[in-house]
Amino acid sequence: MGKWTRRGFIVAGTAAGGALVVGVVIRPGHRTPELAPLVTGDAEALINTFVKVGLDDTVTAIVPHSEMGQGVGTALAQMLADEMDADWDRVRIMEAPAVSEYANYALAKGYLLGDMDIPEILLPTVDGAFIKLTAAMDLQITGGSSSIRATGVYGMRVAGAAAREMLVSVAAEQWDVAAADLEASDGVITHASSGRSAKFSELAAAAGRLTPPVKPRLKRVDEFRIMGRPKARLDIPEKVDGSAQFSIDASVPGMKYAALRSSPVFGGTVTSLNDAVAKKMPGVVGVLNLGEAVAVVADGYWQAEQALARVEVQFDDAHARAVNQTGIFEQFQAALANGEGNSDRVRGDAATAFGEAVNLVEAEYRVPYLAHACMEPLNATARIDNGLCEVWVGSQNPLGFRAEVAEALDMPAEQVTVYNHYMGGGFGRKSMGDYAVFAARIAREVGQPVKLIYSREEDIRQDRYRPAVVSRFKAALDESGRPIAWQNHFVDKHEPAEATHVPYQIANLDIRDFSSPTHVPFGPWRSVDHSQHSFFTESFIDELANASGKDGYQYRRDLLAHEPRMMAVLDKAAGESDWGRKLPEGWGRGIALQRSFGTIVSQVLEVEVVDGVVRVDRVVCAVDPGFAVNPDGLAAQIESGVIYGLTAALYGEISIENGAVKQSNFHDYEMVRMPEAPKIETHIINGGQSWGGAGEPGTPTVAPALANAVFDATGTRIRELPLKVYDLTFSIDESESV
Repeated sequence: MGKWTRRGFIVAGTAAGGALVVGVVIRPGHRTPELAPLVTGDAEALINTFVKVGLDDTVTAIVPHSEMGQGVGTALAQMLADEMDADWDRVRIMEAPAVSEYANYALAKGYLLGDMDIPEILLPTVDGAFIKLTAAMDLQITGGSSSIRATGVYGMRVAGAAAREMLVSVAAEQWDVAAADLEASDGVITHASSGRSAKFSELAAAAGRLTPPVKPRLKRVDEFRIMGRPKARLDIPEKVDGSAQFSIDASVPGMKYAALRSSPVFGGTVTSLNDAVAKKMPGVVGVLNLGEAVAVVADGYWQAEQALARVEVQFDDAHARAVNQTGIFEQFQAALANGEGNSDRVRGDAATAFGEAVNLVEAEYRVPYLAHACMEPLNATARIDNGLCEVWVGSQNPLGFRAEVAEALDMPAEQVTVYNHYMGGGFGRKSMGDYAVFAARIAREVGQPVKLIYSREEDIRQDRYRPAVVSRFKAALDESGRPIAWQNHFVDKHEPAEATHVPYQIANLDIRDFSSPTHVPFGPWRSVDHSQHSFFTESFIDELANASGKDGYQYRRDLLAHEPRMMAVLDKAAGESDWGRKLPEGWGRGIALQRSFGTIVSQVLEVEVVDGVVRVDRVVCAVDPGFAVNPDGLAAQIESGVIYGLTAALYGEISIENGAVKQSNFHDYEMVRMPEAPKIETHIINGGQSWGGAGEPGTPTVAPALANAVFDATGTRIRELPLKVYDLTFSIDESESV
């Protein structure tokens, strides 16, 4: 972890207003003067792109990520503060503004280059290239569990270490002592033999006149004082006392409210509109035909919704009125049967191996579309005045939203200001700016500030969905039951590329994807393709174990000799769950394993099935993220991922009927409620490899572990989600004979 060339973040200093300002060196130019006015007040000084210090010695981490409940700011602040040797009790966080200067180049650099060892002489040029690239891409996204493993590792840690070395250098020069004789701790530089000390703020101005270090030394893990500790989240106090501002709390003078109804069939447009009754209702300001949607603007949200219900509107069907869910799955199956497919991962000679197999196992799996169903429904407030647009929103990509709104309004991005807020959930949905665009368009039409709020029905029916998928498997087993060939053909590959890959030792692979597009809009959903393909692959590997007459845990373990890190996680989950313990009648236990977003997770679920109803009693999770920056935060994210994945596996289903989404609210798009929540145990392994993510990896293994547990309890193999489509009633005698 000490090779700074793997972290590639260069800082440079300049004195501004008597305070230390450290920015990013690019070739050519120096960024600090343009950054400081964007993030500092009169009593604050910027110390590199990601840190500012107040005159009261408060250290604020400037985080280029959004907060949607995952606690990202705290973990990133821990990384920076530890390398800087700041006083944790005086550390605060703020979100970076949605401006091009704060495009997240560290994220892009970490994602594209990873641990590449870049020559020292090239580092400023490489960083400059990424700064320009991410600004051009409007990249400021929070997703893909990238905050720690990219921004934190390649930005926050290096920035903190560089600033610390500059402060130490100033103290050494002022006191005429060797820098090696100085110690930084809790925001203070000290010289033990002379007893002299100085706070960071006292050294700031002089440090700003220094040439920054090219290779600040990063700490070894055994030197961490803040990283690896379960620090309380910095955003929680204001969420508890009610002072936290979510976008739905935004209030602008003169603001009106808007309700929206889009074409139920995706891609449809308004063909007729009768708004006579709605316009006469109390508080109504106007009814707008937006082409693909109708909006009502009123003095209050409920007034807008009530009037919208009285608007008579017809939409065309965008040639999709006849589409239904059965037809979509039939389309997928036809694509698998008749298409050529694209090579996803092909190795060896699967065709020959199938001809030599002692046993062939085949299965087909499917999953439905899924909505995001964030607790806080989509909303945005917009004001347009004097050629400028302001948007108050909860966004996973605020800089990207600025670009989308600017394009929709046909104005320069510099004339759009996005004020990002906390979000009541995001899960990928709030990385897409359609709702902010609608708010801005409506505000322009009525000439007043407007807060647009989606009803829950609109939120469910106008989502960007996790795709429905059909996936077919065939495996060849040898005389010992080991797989010698693995074939997986599925429809519509998305991201990440490795989601379909299996970790097990199988000589011959034939993994292919087949394109079969539909009119249903796609969007990233928590853990993206891992959420579908982990269910497929970890269910099928369990089928192979069963076909071989072997235990599911041991069968996996026997195929992981080449993956000791994954084996260790699998062993941990099995051991902590007391895998071999006999369960009561009607109970079952299932296991699953997946590496996603740099983190390995294995989960064991214990379930009870009574009168066809599945009750999940216990979830045991083993997690290796490489290193857990905040163990409590990691555990909370794993628990969140479990509940999210459990909701999808038990209940989640968006189905298409007459070209439109059938479901509308929580009565027919159900959630796991608090009384249903299982006991969740999280066991962390710091495996010492590259650091991984936390927000997404807890979700993928839930569905397969649940499906395998249900099979263990009932003998019914789950090949389609959600579980509610199955009749799982059985008698105890029947279960014992399975």
